[in-house]
Amino acid sequence: MAEAPRDGAEASPDSAEAPRDGAGPARAGRAPASPGRDLAFSAIAFVLALLPRLYVALAWAREPVWDGHYYDFGARRIAAGLGYSDDLIVGGQPVWHPWCHYPVGYSGFLGLVYKVFGAGPHVATVANAVTGALLVVVVHRLARYATTPARARVAALLAALSPGLIVYAALLMTEPLAALGLVTSPWLLARDAARGRPVRGALLAGAALGLTALVRPQSLLCAPALALLAWPRPGGAAGASRAAMWRRGALAATLSAATALAVIAPWTIRNCRVMDGCALVSTNGGWNLAIGAFPRATGRFETLRAGDGCPITRGQVAQDRCWMAEGLKWIKDDPARWLALIPKKLSFTFDHESFPVGYLGEANPAAWPEARRAAGRRVLTASHLGLLSAAALGVVALPRLRPWRALLAQLAALAAVLGLVAWGVLGDDHAFWPLAVAIPVIAALPLPGRPANGGVVGYLAFAVASVALTHAVFFGEDRYHMVVTPALCILAACALRRGGAAGAAARTIAR
Repeated sequence: MAEAPRDGAEASPDSAEAPRDGAGPARAGRAPASPGRDLAFSAIAFVLALLPRLYVALAWAREPVWDGHYYDFGARRIAAGLGYSDDLIVGGQPVWHPWCHYPVGYSGFLGLVYKVFGAGPHVATVANAVTGALLVVVVHRLARYATTPARARVAALLAALSPGLIVYAALLMTEPLAALGLVTSPWLLARDAARGRPVRGALLAGAALGLTALVRPQSLLCAPALALLAWPRPGGAAGASRAAMWRRGALAATLSAATALAVIAPWTIRNCRVMDGCALVSTNGGWNLAIGAFPRATGRFETLRAGDGCPITRGQVAQDRCWMAEGLKWIKDDPARWLALIPKKLSFTFDHESFPVGYLGEANPAAWPEARRAAGRRVLTASHLGLLSAAALGVVALPRLRPWRALLAQLAALAAVLGLVAWGVLGDDHAFWPLAVAIPVIAALPLPGRPANGGVVGYLAFAVASVALTHAVFFGEDRYHMVVTPALCILAACALRRGGAAGAAARTIAR
C-alpha cells in the first residue's frame, strides 16, 4: 500500500505497485524514483513545447477569423471595462447590448491578458503558446498517476510535438484552453488523493472544472468521472471495501460538481439579470441541436436561417430556446433520419484534422495556397489518426500466456482494435471514428487480464466518450476532438501495458 509522499513529491500509483516496463517490481510504499528529475523533465517539456508554439504564434498568426473574430472582439470589450457585450445603434445612438451566445471563458481569459499586456497583434497568440506549453506540463504530471514514469514522459513528448496542438497556437480558438482544464482537474484530484487529502483535491478539481465549463460548457459532463480518481487512499486503499471506495468516489464527484457550479454561478446570475432570460453559461445549445437535426442537416456545421423555423427575436435566450424547441421537434418527427446522421457527425469529428489549416488559410490566403493547405491537412490528419489508433491500445493489455482466459480476452480486444484500424486504413470511407467509441467501451468491459483501466485512464476514456456523445447529439467538426488530444497522448503512452496479476495490483490503487 502506498504511503503519503514527502512534501514536494508526487506518488504515482501504478509505478508504486505495478512492475515497470522492462524492470522488476517497484518496492511498495515508495514514491516514484527521482521526483526531482521528473520535475526537471516537466520543465524541459515546457520549453520543448513552448519553442515551436511561439514560432507559430509569431510567424503564422494574422487577424482572427471565423469564431476567433468574436472571441477577440469580446475580449477587447472586457479589457475595456465594457463587459461581454457589443453596442446596438438605436435611434442613432449606441446602446449597450450584453452577450452570452458564445461561452465567456476564452474571451474572459484573453480580456485579462489584454488588460495586463495590451491588445497588440501577437499578445493573444503568445498567450496561446504559453497555454499550450502548460498543457504539456500537466499532461506529464497527470500521466504519472496513470502509468510508469517512462511512459509519462512519452505522453508529454507526444503532446509537446503534436502538430495539431502546435499549429493551434496561431488560432484564437477555445480548444487548447478547454483541454488544459480537462487535464488539470483530474491531476489536482489525483495528486491530493494520493497525498491523503481527497476533499481538498475534489474542491480544487471542481474549481478547475468550473472554469473549464466557462470555456466549454459540456466539460461538466466529465464531473462524474472524477469519482474514479478519488478511490485511492494512502495507507488504506488496498484494504478498503468496494462500498467504501464507491462512497469516497461519490463524495468526490459530488463535491467537485457542486464546486464547479458555484464557480459558474456568478455568470449564471449575471445572465439572469441582464439577458432576456436565464442561461447557465451560453445560449448556443439550442442552435447546435437544431444544426444537427434540421431538414438540411449534413452532420457538420450548416448556417441556420430564419426561414428554417425561428424568425429573428430580440433576445439571445429566446432565440436559443426557439431553436431548441425546433430541434427537438425535428428529432421527434423523424428520429430515424437523426440517428442515421450520427456516423457522419462522428466522422466529421474524429476522421480528420483540417480546421487549423483552414483557419490559417482563411486568415492569410497568400501564405496558404491550396497545395500547401492540402499538405498541411495530410500531416495533421495522419498525426491525429496515428495518435487515435495508438490511444485505443491504451485500454488493452499486452497479452500474457497465462491464464488462458485472460490471454483470449486481451487477444480479442487487441484484434478488435487492430481490426478497426485496418478498416480505417483500407476502407473506402477511411472511418477511424469507431476507435473513439471503442476506447470507453473496452475500458469499461470487465475483461480478464485487462490493464488498470480505472483511475486516470478511466477518466480519460470517459472524456473521449463525452466528446463522442456530445457531437453525436449536436453536429461534428474536427476541431472538437482537439480538447481530448492530450487525453489521447496519455492513452497512447499507456498502450499495451501489463495486465493480469500486475494489472490487478495497479487497479487496486488506480481505482
